[in-house]
Amino acid sequence: MKNVLIEKAADQFLQTERREIAPIGHGLIHHTYKVSNLSGQSILLQQVNRDVFLRPENILHNYDAIYNHLSKKGMDRMIPRPLKTREGQLFWIDEEQGFWRANEFRENSFSPDIASDEKAAWTVARIFAGFTQALEGLDLKKLQSIIPHFHDLSYRYSRMEDGIGTASMDRLLKSTHVIAELRQRIKLVDFFESIRDNTGYPDKVMHHDAKISNILFDKKTGSVICPVDLDTVMPGKFFSDLGDMIRSMACTVDENSTAWEEIEIRPTYYRTIVDGYLEGIGNSFTDLEKTNIHFAGLIMIYMQALRFLTDFLESDKYYKTSYPEQNLNRALNQLILLEKMEEFLKREYSFSY
Repeated sequence: MKNVLIEKAADQFLQTERREIAPIGHGLIHHTYKVSNLSGQSILLQQVNRDVFLRPENILHNYDAIYNHLSKKGMDRMIPRPLKTREGQLFWIDEEQGFWRANEFRENSFSPDIASDEKAAWTVARIFAGFTQALEGLDLKKLQSIIPHFHDLSYRYSRMEDGIGTASMDRLLKSTHVIAELRQRIKLVDFFESIRDNTGYPDKVMHHDAKISNILFDKKTGSVICPVDLDTVMPGKFFSDLGDMIRSMACTVDENSTAWEEIEIRPTYYRTIVDGYLEGIGNSFTDLEKTNIHFAGLIMIYMQALRFLTDFLESDKYYKTSYPEQNLNRALNQLILLEKMEEFLKREYSFSY
């Protein structure tokens, strides 16, 4: 990143004399900086990755709609305030077509990488559910689809079948077991199809990247400040955020582990995640959504297995890998987790599909 471009972008959003520009985070998707001036004012400046987000202006469109809705409810502190440029725009494009945006910087905050205990998992679930609940009443027609088909299970399944048809024989043979097991669970796709246009499962504003690292906590008190990283906020179904949190927090190991025998569901984490989410969502959940709440984890684990397998079949185009069969192993990891989830739900809740 050229320093001169960062300087120019900073000038657009923070016009006073600056004291410091410091990079923040690991820069896996965006380039992010804390920009401070002599009076102690700080902003969060970010260059959006246009390879990942082809229409980054839609991200700002949604953010603005969400912020305005929360402001009308007196809840504008729920997310960082978006900042405008000298010309009153929410973004600025540099001479190399770099796309820049800025938000207020929340001081003395941090984002943990993992939920250290059940209490933390409960808090994360409650916060993301509360975020969706606070946005009830927002006209969903005002929001853009940031990533089309992002949590569309039918689309993900068809992509796997397409990948099977074009994969090399070597990759296809290595995937035989995983393919067969995922095909046997097509009933999850059938359930998704049944709720797609069912009024008992209305679209809601979902974060679509619900994890503890996307929540800011106060360094001194440990209390929650707000959810962040709202790039994928868009309309979605009831299972998206809850299912993703179950997938990432209720399991004993992460998706990159090949210690197959160690993959299990942690019962206390599962229960606290579901309880926290139900408390945060309040009456925004319909009776049908509550009845079928246990589909959330199943769908998101299954979907991630499909995505990893598809990427392996397509020669690792999407997910970064550090060895040749990593995406296949990730798919197997999620398949085992799905099997464990099925066993757990049948044993603990007499739930099956």
